[in-house]
Amino acid sequence: MDKTTLSDWSLIQSFLAVAETGSLSAAAAQLGRSQPTMGRHIQTLEEQLGQRLFNRHPRGLHLSPEGEALLPMAQDIHARMHAIGLTAAGQSQDLKGTVRITASIFASHYILPQILADIRAALPQIELELVPSDASENLVFRAADIAVRMYRPTQLDIVTRHITDLPLGAFAAKRYLDRRGRPTDLESLWAHDLIGYDDDDLILRTMRAMGIHADRHHFAVRCDNQSAYWQLLRAGCGIGFSQCGVAHLDPEVEELDLDIHIPPLPVWLAAHASMRQTPRIRRVWDMLATGLEKAAKRPPAP
Repeated sequence: MDKTTLSDWSLIQSFLAVAETGSLSAAAAQLGRSQPTMGRHIQTLEEQLGQRLFNRHPRGLHLSPEGEALLPMAQDIHARMHAIGLTAAGQSQDLKGTVRITASIFASHYILPQILADIRAALPQIELELVPSDASENLVFRAADIAVRMYRPTQLDIVTRHITDLPLGAFAAKRYLDRRGRPTDLESLWAHDLIGYDDDDLILRTMRAMGIHADRHHFAVRCDNQSAYWQLLRAGCGIGFSQCGVAHLDPEVEELDLDIHIPPLPVWLAAHASMRQTPRIRRVWDMLATGLEKAAKRPPAP
């Protein structure tokens, strides 16, 4: 199959989106197009190539053998087109434009809003887009311009910078502690209801690294979404763990001194190397770094 027959970039985009999502509707949502448009694109591409690219099944569309053969070629074209776009965008010297930022759901709810408000006040010519997601958005394909990560990204062609470390602590709602008492050490902690994660084993791995042997059944309430987790803690479901800078701002929550050291949460910024020095991205990057550093140093409430 000759790559030169793939002359329409929009058809290739549609083909890749359907191959990835397995349905016309999901692919349409991903690309911001209508479902009929996606259907026409696939039909047009199949007619141009004279081959069926997808087999229709009750649960969606599956690549045919011919579609499987086309996929790596289309992905190569996709990567090349994005490289051209990144290079062109990275050469822009105009401060005016849009910067798309992705961060965890928790950080998007409780850390970034004030930082983004400060950026908007200082740089009104820059439009901001926030993508709250616990998935790893692809900076190479510009799913975002800047990523705020709680780990060091390792993708090729990505520039990273360690910004700060966010201290973590053990917290509970004051009304829960008034009802159940306040543990003062690890031993007395086990008599309480604990809030943990469900499928995510981060808390368990951290505890085991500290020499604390626990399993998921030690947690009476479990939830992987950290924003919902925080609300469960605030509601009085039990004792949990959270970022000190956020928890110290909540008058309904109290920090517990259990005489244990919880490793802090590292904060990294990441951007594609070709975009990092674009003026508007550089300015937003710098203000994000400053805001995140301040958030890490936020003192406890009096």
